[in-house]
Amino acid sequence: MNAVPASRLSAPAAAFLVAEGHDDAILTPFTADASPRRYHRLEGRDLILMEDPTDPVGYAAYLRLSAHLNALGLSAPRVMAADAAHGLALIEDLGDATYAQCLNAGEDERALYTLAVDALLHLHHDPRGAEVDQPRYDVAMILNELAIFAEWFAPAIAPDLRDDFSAKWRAVWQDALAPVAGGHDTLVMRDFHVDNLMLLDGRSGVARCGLLDFQDAVIGPCEYDLMSLLQDARRDLAPGLEAEMLARYIDAAPAALGNAADISRRYHILAAQRHARVLGVFVRLNQRDGKPGYLKWMPRVARQLCTALDAAQLTDIAALMDANLPHWQTSAATITPSSKN
Repeated sequence: MNAVPASRLSAPAAAFLVAEGHDDAILTPFTADASPRRYHRLEGRDLILMEDPTDPVGYAAYLRLSAHLNALGLSAPRVMAADAAHGLALIEDLGDATYAQCLNAGEDERALYTLAVDALLHLHHDPRGAEVDQPRYDVAMILNELAIFAEWFAPAIAPDLRDDFSAKWRAVWQDALAPVAGGHDTLVMRDFHVDNLMLLDGRSGVARCGLLDFQDAVIGPCEYDLMSLLQDARRDLAPGLEAEMLARYIDAAPAALGNAADISRRYHILAAQRHARVLGVFVRLNQRDGKPGYLKWMPRVARQLCTALDAAQLTDIAALMDANLPHWQTSAATITPSSKN
């Protein structure tokens, strides 16, 4: 996108930059996540202007969690100045080297994932990890997320779906979630994957792993972000890398998480939950929001869900799906862009 002068921003944003001594800055707009937030890079100043006027809760969480993560020795963009009344902030510019871009450029995949797993271990071993005011990722929240599958994906592939499917879906998951129900052990960033991680060459240790898009974080089970990293909806890892990284985490995990079998079971249950939710989200993005581009990942996510259901031994859920959504895995690949697009 073309650079713009500060004078062409909204009046509150322009005034904010004047107050912070950046009225002469040249700004380059860019999109850093899928939210309505707007970002402008202040060229040559290692700063980004974040505008988030429509989500005061998310804005406040961003500021709170940036401070929290940095206090734990991790690398989130620091907030240099803020105007809460208008949802404005000047945040640290961590550059452009996301994991996704690094991988595309040929960086060592194993080294990048090792660094990310070690950053999670650092967070999970710190008793202060959960000491921040964020929602608890409890069973009620998890079940509400799973409802997206029943509301969007299921009817998309089975138009004659029985009316009681949603209730049965919720009930069978209520039982399946028992092993993760009490897991409120740490800060869970929710979208811990290659598009939201950065490689920061000027730092050392786990601080080399930059963290983005964490404002929707919750207090929940340690295995969630690990699973989000290793079972990415949009890319396949090299053969054997997921197992290697899961073993690396288990070998160094906090003792309170239990043995390898306990950690692995929660990991696969959470994977099944996430993949089911994502299938629903991708259909919703297509049908409601006019964003069909996510459909290309449906076959991969369907395979991931099938694998996770088997690994977690969630036979009741698999049986319910097979009975009500025959051939659901192959049908996931046949969903076409909505006529509204």
